[in-house]
Amino acid sequence: MTSVTREAVEEAIKGYSDPYLGQDLVSARCVRDITVEGGQVKVAIEVGFPVDGYRAALTEAIVAAVRGVAGVEAVEVAIAVKIVARQVQKGVDLLKGVKNIIAVASGKGGVGKSTTSVNLALALAAEGARVGILDADIYGPSQPRMLGAEQKPESKDGHSLEPVVSHGVQSMSIGYMIDEETPMIWRGPMVIQALEQLMRDTNWDNVDYLIVDLPPGTGDTHLTLAQKIPVSGAVIVTTPQDIALLDARKGLKMFEKVEIPVLGIVENMSIHICSQCGHEEHIFGEGGGQRMAEQYAVEFLGALPLDIQIREQADGGKPTVVADPQGRISQIYRDIARRVTARLSLRSKDYSSKFPSIVIENN
Repeated sequence: MTSVTREAVEEAIKGYSDPYLGQDLVSARCVRDITVEGGQVKVAIEVGFPVDGYRAALTEAIVAAVRGVAGVEAVEVAIAVKIVARQVQKGVDLLKGVKNIIAVASGKGGVGKSTTSVNLALALAAEGARVGILDADIYGPSQPRMLGAEQKPESKDGHSLEPVVSHGVQSMSIGYMIDEETPMIWRGPMVIQALEQLMRDTNWDNVDYLIVDLPPGTGDTHLTLAQKIPVSGAVIVTTPQDIALLDARKGLKMFEKVEIPVLGIVENMSIHICSQCGHEEHIFGEGGGQRMAEQYAVEFLGALPLDIQIREQADGGKPTVVADPQGRISQIYRDIARRVTARLSLRSKDYSSKFPSIVIENN
């Protein structure tokens, strides 16, 4: 009988490339332990991103790889998830109660960025993470309506706000403080102050990922985010249309200049499928997001269809991921969520909270 070795099992696991990490689990340092007793093998895996919807498939892939080793009779796989804070811009303190901040930007309005943001947040929650969403669009807040939340945030101490919880996601928006039809006639400095207060004066409750839904463009709000808010990474949303891609490139280059890593590109409204006859048509062009991702060497996170249900469900306060959790579009959002956080999990950890504060006093 062939003797099974730990090295042989490890080599077998190396043969499986994880689709979200883009590399094998050994290289990604996800293999925590391998125990071999005769033909019985136990493998302990620890990943840095939520995998509730992928756990069974990952387990099956590891079992299949290890069963290929001569002499292996049975394989037991345990998968743990440990989400930690990842590196942010230099000189920016982490946000209390939040491990990672992911900014969602578009450069151009009307490409479905807010809808993508809320479904990304809900998809991460469905995958098992603790999630928050900050509506950073002071002039045109849309998250309260999309989340179906109308209540004003509570304040237990008169100084800070409790996040509004809807569909299991914590949220904060200027839209909770004002009437839906009241215009925000504010100049830039007031907008920036409001954004900082919404961000830092909210009692976020042990959030793994805070999704920040940015306004269109590359203006004051984006600059404040880059200079004062600890951002772990950014996601760019575009349509395949050339004009949208032009503005999306500006957004991508802005994040590069302020040293915030772009985790990938989402192509929204990629294809329209007629609800009557099933005819498929690329209304806004084809493959633009994929080409942009290749041009700038960033991850292409996925493509979403132009579908009336996405719009109707978001307008109705129950976005697609909660309205139709087992549907095809929800699965695309969850796949994108895993890709985003898997890419983030490969970045260096943030150790700033571990360092002691040094105070120099004159005695």
